[in-house]
Amino acid sequence: MKQALQLRLGQSLIMTPQLQQAIRLLQLSTAELSLEVQEALESNMMLEAVEDEHEDGSGSVTSPEAESLPYAETPIAASEVEDVAGAAIAQDIPEELPVDSAWDDVYDTAMPQAASGDHAGFEIENQRAAGESLKDHLLWQTNLAPISDMDKAIAYAIADALDNDGFLRTSLEELRQSLNQDQVELDEIEAVLHWVQRLDPPGVAARSLQECLAIQLSQQDGGSPWLEQARHLVEKHFDLLAERDYVRLARRMKLSREELQQVVALIQTMNPRPGAHLQDDRVEYIVPDVHVRKKTGTWQVELNAEVIPHLRVNPYYASMVRRADNSQDNTSLRTHLQEARWFIKSLQSRSQTLLRVATAIVERQRAFLELGDVAMKPLVLHDIAEVLGMHESTISRVTTRKYLHTPRGIYELKYFFSSHLSTSAGGECSSTAIRAVIKKLIAAESSLKPLSDSKLAAVLWEQGINVARRTVAKYREAMAIPPSNERKRLV
Repeated sequence: MKQALQLRLGQSLIMTPQLQQAIRLLQLSTAELSLEVQEALESNMMLEAVEDEHEDGSGSVTSPEAESLPYAETPIAASEVEDVAGAAIAQDIPEELPVDSAWDDVYDTAMPQAASGDHAGFEIENQRAAGESLKDHLLWQTNLAPISDMDKAIAYAIADALDNDGFLRTSLEELRQSLNQDQVELDEIEAVLHWVQRLDPPGVAARSLQECLAIQLSQQDGGSPWLEQARHLVEKHFDLLAERDYVRLARRMKLSREELQQVVALIQTMNPRPGAHLQDDRVEYIVPDVHVRKKTGTWQVELNAEVIPHLRVNPYYASMVRRADNSQDNTSLRTHLQEARWFIKSLQSRSQTLLRVATAIVERQRAFLELGDVAMKPLVLHDIAEVLGMHESTISRVTTRKYLHTPRGIYELKYFFSSHLSTSAGGECSSTAIRAVIKKLIAAESSLKPLSDSKLAAVLWEQGINVARRTVAKYREAMAIPPSNERKRLV
């Protein structure tokens, strides 16, 4: 084997720590970015938060004048950082973050959160304690009841086996095995189960929807009109009710159409998911990253100033850095100073990129802002990436878990991306617009004769939208709309 020295020229992509930090900050949500900023403030003495940006705006991540500027290079007020940290190496973060990725035309989107100011029917006595689950609610009632320890143990096992909707999906034999009590008989477990089924909420611990409705109807006041017929229907003819075969149901019950309508209306007042409202689901509030408002006839995009972190380099600690001093303390100060400068630049780059991407999206989807989902245009990541000269992976990071506040609600930026279908006129229609049309058609259909997927596809073809029945079914299921046989009503 012969050893030799060789000189080669080549190019390679090196991901510097600074570039990695910029990419990581770019994909963080607002809440995650806030935690990241807090950690940086605690770990780096050179960083400090600017409490009042109007008092000294030189250290803010994005200047007030820059927040509403579109595509052009946005000026960044960081003069103080540049003056203090002259000894550090300054590098520009590229607008394009080179990461190899392939993206399809299908995207997971977060639907807008609808706000409601309707407080009608709010009663404080109906509000449960914060954090109380269905299991806690049942155990509280069990502990107050004068029953034996064995019955309480069985009731505990039943409460522990309930699903989120309050149904018992476990068999009695499996419950007995979980108790590790050989002397417990199945009839004892069933007796305790019937006792638990009389607890609050009504219909809890049922083993099927039919049993759940039957339990609730059995607890209704006997003077309610049509109660006996409703109990008989659920007990004897529930399969016909599930199939919505109202013709055979009326014949079996020997009721007129109007009478059957009253019976079904009473059954529909029962709760099919008795345990759902007792789940400890914490509400997550969305804070928009970008606002879009119509001013003087044009749509203007602005960053949400309330969530933009305003940081600067601490001038006192920065003044302690000496150029010619290579001591350990001075080296540490210089390292912290360089990290602080890069962190601020990364935040600036994130804000600039977010504003540019949001502005480009609004420019393409102005019709949506004016008319709603039916006017949504086809848009893919490549379209925005090409306009802004960025990589598609960068656009994906910017639009994930970033939210735009519009007059129509709050939307994730990815909501504005959708695939396209061709029209008979040779144009294109976005899948979001097609979903909106399908939803509108179903909302206007006759409850006696709901539109099937084939009929919906035919109506869309008449409107010039070339879509197959399977595509209509896929869009309908994505909107959680049941098929036509399940949408059928008596009136």
